[in-house]
Amino acid sequence: MNGRLLWWPGLLWLLLFFAIPVTIIALISLAHRAPDGVIRWGFTLENYLRLVEPLYWAGPFVNSLLLAVLTTGLCLVLGYPVAYSLARQPRAVKNLLLFLVILPFFTNFLVRIYAWFIVLRPEGWLSEALRALGVDLVFLGSPVGVLIGLVYGYLPFMILPLYASLERLDFSLVEAAHDLGATRWQSFWRVIFPLSRSGVIAGSVLVFIPVLGEFITPKLLGGGKVPMFGVLIEEKFLGRVPDWPLGAAMALALMGLVSLVLIRSFRYIKESRWVG
Repeated sequence: MNGRLLWWPGLLWLLLFFAIPVTIIALISLAHRAPDGVIRWGFTLENYLRLVEPLYWAGPFVNSLLLAVLTTGLCLVLGYPVAYSLARQPRAVKNLLLFLVILPFFTNFLVRIYAWFIVLRPEGWLSEALRALGVDLVFLGSPVGVLIGLVYGYLPFMILPLYASLERLDFSLVEAAHDLGATRWQSFWRVIFPLSRSGVIAGSVLVFIPVLGEFITPKLLGGGKVPMFGVLIEEKFLGRVPDWPLGAAMALALMGLVSLVLIRSFRYIKESRWVG
C-alpha cells in the first residue's frame, strides 16, 4: 500500500504538466483557424495534411535535421576526449573539472547566447581576428553562427553521459589490449568505444532531440535567416499572423518523431547492454 502511494506525486505531475497540455494541443491541432486568427473548434486533419507541403519540410525541417546531426557529431568529437580525460583524472581534480563543465548552467541560457551574439557580430573580436588573417566570414545570420551556438549550448549534455560511462570502464582491459599488441587506436575502437557505447547513445539523444526543436539559438544568432522547425512553430503561436492549429499540428508531429528516436535509442541501448 505504501509503495502505491509513492506513485501518486509522479502521476499527478505527469497528468498536470504533460497529459493535460498535450491533450489541449491535440485538440487545437484538429481545429480550424478563422480568417481573423480565432480558433474554431471542430475536427479536421487539414493541419496535418498541410505538413507535407515543401514549404514546411523542405526548408525548416531539413535545416533542423542537418543542424541537429552536425551538432550531435561535433559535440561527440569534442566531448569524447574531454570525458575520457575526466575519467582518468584523480578524484580531487576530477571533481573540479566536473564543476567547470557544469558551471555554464549557473547562468541563464539566454544570457549566454546573447554573449555569443556579441562575440560573433561583425564588429566582434572573432570577426576582427579572422579579417586580420585575410578570412572574411559572416557568423550572425548564417548556419555557421547557429551551429557554433548550438554546439556551445549542448556540449555539456554530451560530456556528462560519456563521463558517466567512461568512469565505470575497467581500464585494465585497455592495458591487456596493449599487452596483446594492440595499438592505441586499435584499443580505442575495439575496447574503449564499444564499452562506452551506452554513453555515446545517451549523449547523442540528449543533444539531438532538443536541437531538433531548438528556436532560441537560431532566432538570436540566425536572425530569422536560418529557417528551422522550432522557429516556425514559435512563429505560428507568437508571430504577427498566428495559426495555432497548424502550429499545434507541427508541434505534435515533431513530438512524434522525437518519440520514435527515443524508442529506437532505448531499444539499441538494451540490445547492446551486454557489450558494456
